[in-house]
Order: sequence, then structure tokens, then C-alpha cells
Amino acid sequence: MKVYFIDKYVILSFLLILIVTAALGAGISKTAEVAAVANHELPIYSVEAQEKQVAVTFDTAWGDEDIDEILKALESASCKATFFVTGQWLDKFPGSAKKIAAAGHEIANHTDSHKHLTKLSDAEVLAEANICREKIKSVTGQEGRLIRAPYGEYDKNIIRLLRGGGYTPVQWSLDSLDYKGLSPSEIDARILPKLKCGDIILFHTGTDNTAAYLPQILGKIKAQGYSFSTVGDMILKENYIIDSSGRQKRL
Repeated sequence: MKVYFIDKYVILSFLLILIVTAALGAGISKTAEVAAVANHELPIYSVEAQEKQVAVTFDTAWGDEDIDEILKALESASCKATFFVTGQWLDKFPGSAKKIAAAGHEIANHTDSHKHLTKLSDAEVLAEANICREKIKSVTGQEGRLIRAPYGEYDKNIIRLLRGGGYTPVQWSLDSLDYKGLSPSEIDARILPKLKCGDIILFHTGTDNTAAYLPQILGKIKAQGYSFSTVGDMILKENYIIDSSGRQKRL
């Protein structure tokens, strides 16, 4: 019977080939993932945050009668929030915008006149964003580069336009539907069981019940061990992808 001996260098060479092949495969897989995301134009819905934190946001396009009460609730909860304001709201309520900014909250862009962007020309979309940004800068000194499309409506072209104009489009992962007049228990059910690290939560100013209920919902979020962050502080600035669900992830 013949006995065959395999040279140790042959074995080492074979193992090296396997390692290199696996590494290349992983690299190709990651490249494919990035390419796939690059072709899927989405705003940021949530963030792969390293800390147990969430971002509270308000769409602000109507009155200002509840701003003082909202600011008081946010202060009591040690919550810095992000307010997506329209340019037309700023025209009417510059004093309230200054109060929000002075309290340390983030002022973000909700376009100038809250139109359906999908019905506008490219030039009109950018004008809506740019006019609002200029007003934010003039009134509060903030940059207004974070932007949320009115009604949450967008398409790939709008996202490309906004990103090309230097904006970061942002949506939300949890919607309170507070503007529909939901009860506290209904809002709880929409948020608390689904809450996860890096969520962006949507509320509205100018509703009937949000300001009154805000202390309770913020307290319940904190009771689950979460802290609060502005969207601008929580999002990743570089070396990231946005997956097919809109979650921003580190590379």
C-alpha cells in the first residue's frame, strides 16, 4: 500500500488561498451592499446609534400657542429636540423660533411653504429648501441643512436634488399621529412597544393634546432607559450607508 505525504508548504499555500478568497468575497459583498444602497435613494429614518438614545422631532408649520408649554416639558425631561419649521411659520413667529433656539434645540428645514414636493419642478424644490434655510439662518443663526419633506412625500429625484444641494433628508421611524387627536394610550401604543435605539420620533406643534401629554410620554421613554439627542447630533456624518429600511449604519 502506498502512503502519500503532503508537503507542509502545499498545505500552507492552500490555506492562504482560502483566506484570501474569503476576504475578497467579503469585500465584494460589502461593495455590492454599498452599491445597492447607493442606487436606493432614501432619507434617514433611524440611526444605528451606539448609545441608547432617540431623537424627538416636531413638525412646526402652524400656530405657536403651544410652544411655551412644549419647551417647558422638554426642559423638565432634559430633552433637546429637533423642530422642523417652515419658512412661512418663521415669518409669522420669529420670536417663538428664537425661544426654541435659545433653549438649545435644533431648528431644521421643513421647506418654505409646506407644498407637495413631488408636484414641483426641480428648481421649485430647491427654492423651497433654500428660502427656508435662509430664513432659519437669519432668525436663529442655525444652518437649516437637515430637511424633512412636507407630508413625508418624496421620490428618488427629490432626494438626489436635496442631497446635491447640501441637505440631509430626514424622515421618522415612529409616528405619534398626534395631529389626529389620538388619546394618550393610543400614542403610547404607537411608540413605546416599538421603541429602539436610534429611533426618530415624530410629533407636531399646534395640535390639541401634544403639549399636555408630552411630559408623560417623555417620562415613559426615559423610564425605558433612553436619553434624548437632536437629529443632528445623532446621525452619522461619514463612513455610513443607508439600508433599504432607511436605517443609517456604519460601514
